[in-house]
Amino acid sequence: MIAGLLAAVMLLTAAADDRPAPYMIAPGLFDASKPDLGLTPAPGTETFTVFRPEEGTDHFSNGVSLIGFRGRLYAQWQSSPRDEDSPDTRVMFASSADGERWTAPVELAPPGEGGRMVSSGGWSTDGQTLVAYLNVWPNGFQSGDGGQTEYLSSGDGQSWSAPRSVLAADGTPIDGVIEQDPHRFGDRIIGAFHMRPGMIATPAFTDDPLGVSGWTLGRMTHLERAPTPAGAPIHESRLSREIEPSLFQASDCAVMVFRDEDLSFRQLASESCDRGVSWSTPGVTAMPDSRAKQSAGNLPDGTAFLVNAPNSDRLRIPLAVTVSRDGRTFDRSFLLRGQGDLQPLRYEGQYKRPGYHYPKSTVWNGFLWVGYAANKEDVQVTRIPMNALSGY
Repeated sequence: MIAGLLAAVMLLTAAADDRPAPYMIAPGLFDASKPDLGLTPAPGTETFTVFRPEEGTDHFSNGVSLIGFRGRLYAQWQSSPRDEDSPDTRVMFASSADGERWTAPVELAPPGEGGRMVSSGGWSTDGQTLVAYLNVWPNGFQSGDGGQTEYLSSGDGQSWSAPRSVLAADGTPIDGVIEQDPHRFGDRIIGAFHMRPGMIATPAFTDDPLGVSGWTLGRMTHLERAPTPAGAPIHESRLSREIEPSLFQASDCAVMVFRDEDLSFRQLASESCDRGVSWSTPGVTAMPDSRAKQSAGNLPDGTAFLVNAPNSDRLRIPLAVTVSRDGRTFDRSFLLRGQGDLQPLRYEGQYKRPGYHYPKSTVWNGFLWVGYAANKEDVQVTRIPMNALSGY
């Protein structure tokens, strides 16, 4: 079933730039002539460090994902001694009772063997059990072959099960890697997998409360990609134009936002109004994006938010949260971390560069929490009081 659906997905492509987008950005919201695009922090915004590299520790961190479970906030990320997506990558986690003071990092999944690589896949919980997803790359990330999704489960956030495969609705292992922040829409979980061969970003949904089985791929026509430049790494030629999605709710519809691999430096977006079964062809939005992962969601009062680096080039600075009452017009944006907040990059490593990388978020204990890797070194979280973002 999954192979057939994937074949259908890969055959359906469409031209892009005249497609309508599911949401708009208020004109003048970002001012490129001003430092940090003219943005300022919301009242009460604070930043805390989960892990700071030192001599004798891993120097690379990225893919930070957050979740609240049994009165604690958990952070998961991929870690390696020096380089991004290297064979010695492992998955780490830490937890905190207040989000300010964190436990020492603990290894959640060790480095792979025989060319196998494991990276962070994010979290899920039904309130009783905590699930940690692992993205498993049998031939390594750089091969471009893609991978599969496994998970560990825990009842206390300390002791973990052996890894098991995340299953499709037909009971077979999902043949793709999960994006790090599946979202709940009532009794349904909607998320996405990057399906093989390669990494084809594909919406998916399940009614399993834990999100470990019953996954069904949604239907979405992908945008055509420009040819991959000569000499590009092989994995870049095996990507869909839409990658690394997140999503939020707008009325009765789910809106999925994507990084654009064709360098528009704007978010792509698609929507589903039938609980994740079918999706519109993605449109190019007016939301600037530095071509990186982003995070989206809703506050308890329904306010929709987008977290990203809203820059129209590769610089992943500043990091901001942009909000909307209805999920259709985003008209306020707040600084999370700016150019002047960024610590120096201290260690060399492949693909490391200054900036705030791959943010993911969660709502917990009255705050919106955003986790990210500063310079792909420091694991940090920034929190914003929810009442500073909603009710306007």
